Amino acid sequence: MTQHDFNRESHTAVNADGVHVTFEDGQRRLCAKSGLWNANLGFGNKAIAEAVESQLREASYLPMFRTAHRKAIEAAEALLALPAHPYHRVIFSTSGSAANDAVMKLARQYSALNGQPERKLIVGLKGSYHGLTYGSQALSGDDLGQAVYGIDSRNIRHIGFQDQAAELKNLMRREGHRVAAVVIEPVLGSGADAVHEDFLAEVLKQRKEHGFLLVADEVATGFGRVSSWFVSDEWAQAPDVVVTSKGLTNGTSACAALLVAQRITDIFDTTESVFVHGETQAGTPSTCAAILATIREMKRLDHLNLTSSVSAGLDSLIRQLKQIPGIGDSTGRGCMRGIKLHSENRLALSPNATLAVVKRIHQAGAIVQPGPGRIQLLPALTYTDENFQELRAAITQGLKEAHNDGVFA
Repeated sequence: MTQHDFNRESHTAVNADGVHVTFEDGQRRLCAKSGLWNANLGFGNKAIAEAVESQLREASYLPMFRTAHRKAIEAAEALLALPAHPYHRVIFSTSGSAANDAVMKLARQYSALNGQPERKLIVGLKGSYHGLTYGSQALSGDDLGQAVYGIDSRNIRHIGFQDQAAELKNLMRREGHRVAAVVIEPVLGSGADAVHEDFLAEVLKQRKEHGFLLVADEVATGFGRVSSWFVSDEWAQAPDVVVTSKGLTNGTSACAALLVAQRITDIFDTTESVFVHGETQAGTPSTCAAILATIREMKRLDHLNLTSSVSAGLDSLIRQLKQIPGIGDSTGRGCMRGIKLHSENRLALSPNATLAVVKRIHQAGAIVQPGPGRIQLLPALTYTDENFQELRAAITQGLKEAHNDGVFA
């Protein structure tokens, strides 16, 4: 890893409060990506911080190996009470990446216990991002150096979702009997492209016909980032597993969780089988206290209204920015958006040019996320009108400087 692509003083943070981050160069910049789209309620929420501090004093650590503790039970019960669809148990993890590794193991073991050991294939979407651990990097649908790292992708398949589900149908005709699970981000974390309703309908139809597990990877989209607690709450039928992380503790803890349907837990119970997975720091007392406090804070602040308000603010901002040369169409839903950038000859900006735009916006006072030929905006749900005005000014100035430097040429 190197630091050659950014200035140390302007990119080394020393403090974060609310929706702003202060850097070593002395500049206080507006964060438009909620940390790594995990601090959904902003930085330094006092109620969550106090809950974590209190639990660290009460029980600095308790394991989840062959045992449990009261805070883990309370957090699991609170999580199971959130979605519109019913789930039966919770498996704690430490990151979205590790949780997706666990999902693949769970799906394959479920298939074996169900008398179908040939079901080893896990299907993801082209352009998706599920993490960078050994298993999740294979499942991620972008080129992330899988070949360089010797990632084993033999039991992974990727399909497009913008072709009226044609690739899905073809895959199922060929290998449906070997598919253990289909994993879907409702809105792709890389690029903020939303999965179409007709594609989801076809996935549900194919699940009924072929019997694979359907997994909603809501690491990025959950906890009010797009809608409600989870986007999959809107689906006509429930997924078999929901993966949540990022906003789960408002970014305060290394935490993720799998919400698992009874269809899966029943077969483990009836066969008296053990799911062999464990992470030392998963489900610690302080982490579970953070989950419980985050849920309480989201309810107290009326997160449905917050999501709706910030989403409307993004709609207005994107309409205003479209008047600027080089700004193209937008992608995404709710508080998870992408704004496409194009050169003077209407081609999508290259990765280097996109990063150059992000740096100019950073210099102008706002932190945005680079995406494939676009910038991504994922502001905290606590954004105000004044924050949006500040964001518009910084993006506008950054784009102006990028034009002056010939980035869009």
